[in-house]
Amino acid sequence: MVDIATRVHNHNWRIDPIVRSLIDTDFYKLLMCQSIFRNKPDTQVEFSLINRTTNVRLADLIDEGELREQLDHVRSLSLTRGESTWLRGNMFYGKRQMFRPDFMEWFEGLRLPDYHLEKRDGQFELTFSGRWAEVMLWEIPALAVLMELRSRAVLKAMGKFELQVLYARAMTRIWEKIERLRAIEGLKIADFGTRRRHSHLWQDWCVQAMQEGLGTKFIGTSNCKIAMRRDIEAIGTNAHELPMVYAALAETDADLAQAPYQVLADWHEEHDGNLRIMLPDTYGTEGFLRKAPDWLASWTGIRIDSGDPAAGAETAIRWWKERGEDPKTKLVIFSDGLDVAEIERLNAQFHGRVKVSFGWGTMLTNDFRGLVDGDRLAPFSLVCKAVSANGRPTVKLSDNANKAIGPASEIARYKRVFGIGEQAAQVLRV
Repeated sequence: MVDIATRVHNHNWRIDPIVRSLIDTDFYKLLMCQSIFRNKPDTQVEFSLINRTTNVRLADLIDEGELREQLDHVRSLSLTRGESTWLRGNMFYGKRQMFRPDFMEWFEGLRLPDYHLEKRDGQFELTFSGRWAEVMLWEIPALAVLMELRSRAVLKAMGKFELQVLYARAMTRIWEKIERLRAIEGLKIADFGTRRRHSHLWQDWCVQAMQEGLGTKFIGTSNCKIAMRRDIEAIGTNAHELPMVYAALAETDADLAQAPYQVLADWHEEHDGNLRIMLPDTYGTEGFLRKAPDWLASWTGIRIDSGDPAAGAETAIRWWKERGEDPKTKLVIFSDGLDVAEIERLNAQFHGRVKVSFGWGTMLTNDFRGLVDGDRLAPFSLVCKAVSANGRPTVKLSDNANKAIGPASEIARYKRVFGIGEQAAQVLRV
């Protein structure tokens, strides 16, 4: 077991780079990348960093030279032979050769494209532009780099014993959560914490703690590198960037209305089983389900990622019943801002009515709340989103108005096309 406090105290970034590998990323990014490589190979996109927690002034905390050094290191990475063998030959979701030979040949030769970085008003403006399949792979490492550099900036002044106590307290907190989770009947839970983790070493420790503490209730991790190293399942399906970019490429309002379903039609051709999971909230869950084609009712399940999670699950249950499907055969994945109390509540409400699973993120891999003076290690909401496609702005509406992204004029158009009225603005949960 790594002595994290000692490693932090003696940090040498060449021994402990923040991002260790091109597969030190979430599994769904690779699945989506293959789909994009096949279906939208020439689409040009721009991704941009968005700090929703504006009082965390990252450019005042993080040295720009350090940030560039870490980003340049990410650009130097390529797949190792062992990583390529794992991706080519491992079984994912019960399927051999999940990744096609043509995609793997391309991925084995990939280096991530350049970035643009500048400071403005206490924040970093960090953008990535180019072909979608290449640029999209910046999202997770960029977030991981900034989150960990913020952690390192706070920890830099702490002594060895202070760090030992800090990590002992954080470990105790995680273990107490695991002990509560053990008592939940039928629990299925995965680590979804890569993008806003405290550090790579800490995420790896949390995964090992979950393995030991929860046994078969712990079903895997979204982090491919950790999944490979710890010989556990890599977990993930798809995310909002697919409908956001497909929608931006739509030529007419009619095409725009169909864009979220075209995404899933393309996905349907490539995947089956537990990879056929809908993520319906990009332009409002209610409208998405109301207008959904009949073939989507046969899909395995749904991921709830914004709005009131219980309300979202109840909406899905009603929709399945209306479409003649048995909700007890369907999987509902909760993944937004979860911590133990919410997991307990949702499992109690839905266990036995649907198949319930949880993707536990920031409150697993970055819960240092109250452990440092001034709460300077408290998690915050940092995202990296596709903001344009072929020169057109992207839009995300979500089931939470505080997560909306895009120019006001385009947001108004999307609300009209997707039939969305006033939306509730809920507190952003990391």
